[in-house]
Amino acid sequence: MYIFKKVSDLQKHLDGLREAGKTVAFAPTMGALHNGHLSLINKANEIADVSVSSIFVNPTQFDQKEDLDKYPRTVEKDIQMLIGSECDVLLLPTPDEIYPSDVEVRNDFDFGVLDDVLEGAHRDGHFAGVGQVVNRLLEIVQPNWIVMGQKDYQQTAIIRRLLELTESKTKIVVSPTIREEDGLAMSSRNVRLEPDERKEAPTIHASLENVRAAYGSGEVEQAKKDAIAQIEASGSMKIDYFDIVHPTTLKSVTKWDEAEQLVVCTAVHLGKVRLIDNILIP
Repeated sequence: MYIFKKVSDLQKHLDGLREAGKTVAFAPTMGALHNGHLSLINKANEIADVSVSSIFVNPTQFDQKEDLDKYPRTVEKDIQMLIGSECDVLLLPTPDEIYPSDVEVRNDFDFGVLDDVLEGAHRDGHFAGVGQVVNRLLEIVQPNWIVMGQKDYQQTAIIRRLLELTESKTKIVVSPTIREEDGLAMSSRNVRLEPDERKEAPTIHASLENVRAAYGSGEVEQAKKDAIAQIEASGSMKIDYFDIVHPTTLKSVTKWDEAEQLVVCTAVHLGKVRLIDNILIP
């Protein structure tokens, strides 16, 4: 695996590969890698000649400095995991490489309602930061595909809109959520859970699955209420939101047949850790 810390060196390397007719798939990360991230590398290797990843903890998408400071950083371990997954190229930049003083980095994207609901309603400025860094990374890497995980469903919707706004030639590929055996969605934040909290955490996915079981029968609102009650019954979790939404607009639905497919989304505080998850139904 080639590791580049300088944007110019990475671009020179990728230009040579493209001149040789190679296609490129890109899976950006913030490190603290787990099998969910590695599934993105596997998908990149499946669809393209060259797989590229990045490890960059982007400060502009954290609405709380404490969350930024506590975000796990395990670069040496991450590198070994990427090598094991046969990643071809890694960009490991400093903030000055991503946000150089002599380059104007756009952060004025209008994501409309996509930025007002769910995560956007609870994390002020988060998606502005996501759009800013992903657009910059895409300018640097210029991949044929960007590979992202379904666990961050709203983020995939934001990036799809970003690609439209910038008229990018890059296509987005969304890879399924990877879960632990007990259903908990894999996340870099899981390592911060206390043992008792880790035992409680699978309730989040179980509540989503109970909405799936209720799909098509009864009222949508009742299914939501039952799922919220299931999470709150633990006594240790605080819900930011739990909603059943349209897959494109992310607006709440009131009937099961408002779209061919719906998304059940939630964000839950468990101790000092905030976890998100979603499923597609049917």
